[in-house]
Amino acid sequence: MSEAAIWHDVECGSYDVDLSVWEEFSEEGGSVLDLGCGTGRVALHLARRGRRVTAVDREQQLVDMLARRAVESKLDIETVCADAADCDLGRRFDAVFAPMQFIQLFRGAHERGALLCNALRHLRPGGTFATTLMNLDGEALGDDYGPPPPDMREVDGWVYSSLSIGLRPIERGSAILIERLRTAVSPTGEQFRSADQVRLELVAPATLELEMAAAGFDVGQRRELAATEEHVGSVVVVASAPGGAA
Repeated sequence: MSEAAIWHDVECGSYDVDLSVWEEFSEEGGSVLDLGCGTGRVALHLARRGRRVTAVDREQQLVDMLARRAVESKLDIETVCADAADCDLGRRFDAVFAPMQFIQLFRGAHERGALLCNALRHLRPGGTFATTLMNLDGEALGDDYGPPPPDMREVDGWVYSSLSIGLRPIERGSAILIERLRTAVSPTGEQFRSADQVRLELVAPATLELEMAAAGFDVGQRRELAATEEHVGSVVVVASAPGGAA
């Protein structure tokens, strides 16, 4: 199992607050495109519930792990290693999802616009697009930030721990930097530490809805996901492709 897949599992794999939303916005037997799929947190869940899932991520090690898990679970999931903003799968889906603040990894309206246009190109008329934005209301930032409990997982006798040590605004408040301290402890007790940083662009739901409309979507109603002890809350921003049945 690659280190990239392990750390993705440690830091993202246990989050399940949003899973019922992706179920709600898709139907059993329907086709779903999962953008930024990682090791398959959402894709595997939906496939187990009868969705026909295609999963896209640009990190080959993560895609390989998802493909392996799909085979082990006897689930028919198509995996594609590609950039979600410009890939062309040659068909349309009933739903396209971009979970877990994936869209905030893109820089500026231009990059987000490319992703949105590509998502729309892969939706059937009337199909649903949904994505999540970090909700920082009430969260302590910068020097006031208090780390949550570390995310932990054991793999082959190794213990992996990821502690979020910083959540601070950068670039004059237009983005947030998440800083993590990663620790791997071997079966013999040796410790290996490394630092990791993730930049997320801060986008207001209303701004994203305007960008969705500009890309050609019909904007729908938002949904809120509550914060947990380990994760901040989120806002689910929903839209649909025009042309569906009235």
